[in-house]
Amino acid sequence: MTQPKIAIFEGKRIRRQWDDERELWYFSVVDVVRVLTNSVDALAYWRKFKERLLKEGGNETVTKCHGLKMIAADGKMRVTDVADTEVMLRIIQSIPSPNAEPFKLWLAKVGYERLEETADPELAINRALKTYLQKGYSKEWINQRLKCIEIRKALTDEWENRGVKEGLEFAILTDEISQAWAGLTTKQYKNLKGLKKENLRDNMTNLELVLNMLAETATTEISYKRQPKNLPENKKVAREGGTVAGNARKEIESKTGKRVITQKNAKKLKLMKI
Repeated sequence: MTQPKIAIFEGKRIRRQWDDERELWYFSVVDVVRVLTNSVDALAYWRKFKERLLKEGGNETVTKCHGLKMIAADGKMRVTDVADTEVMLRIIQSIPSPNAEPFKLWLAKVGYERLEETADPELAINRALKTYLQKGYSKEWINQRLKCIEIRKALTDEWENRGVKEGLEFAILTDEISQAWAGLTTKQYKNLKGLKKENLRDNMTNLELVLNMLAETATTEISYKRQPKNLPENKKVAREGGTVAGNARKEIESKTGKRVITQKNAKKLKLMKI
């Protein structure tokens, strides 16, 4: 866990803490309850609310809250209930307060949009395009990024065909590719750019994106040819695919005298042509 931090919501403090291992933010439940209910004794409110959730069958939500030491009002480190973003949103949905209504409306809107996108995937692509434009990315970069998504999908489809399990095994193979072409695991790459929950590819330059796409495309093509049958064989293919892009990176660096892998993240990249 990193050191606790303070988030400000409508002028009120909400304690939060980043878990490097799980790559999740944890929020003080009592602080969020205080903001949404304007309760004088938010701790007592939360205790009664937990009891109600348990009676109504909300045991899973309650048990996913756990205690962490955070700085209390008296300046001392005290244990308080915390929840990650998903669990926190589920708690907010259950809070009977007018202040919680904007969150509930937003969750309903997002849920509706996802259902629409399931029926028509093109809507998801259009939404992604608009989101990137609103964030200030150039159209040239966005075109590269959308192509990157297509290539990544082709790779994950191939992995599924080879019996690779989504989640941990996908992450293992992605690290193999990243280590082979960039010399960094995904986590090390994100740390270099100062990222937490942000998507690594959303923080790459055009050249980084192109080399990442080359690595994943090469891995897909080699997998088509080799047809690996287990995780060790897929790891070998991933390393070989990544090495193709790794060799290209070294050649570019040799010719230009500049490092391809950069510390620049999206905030810096949006202020320059990439």
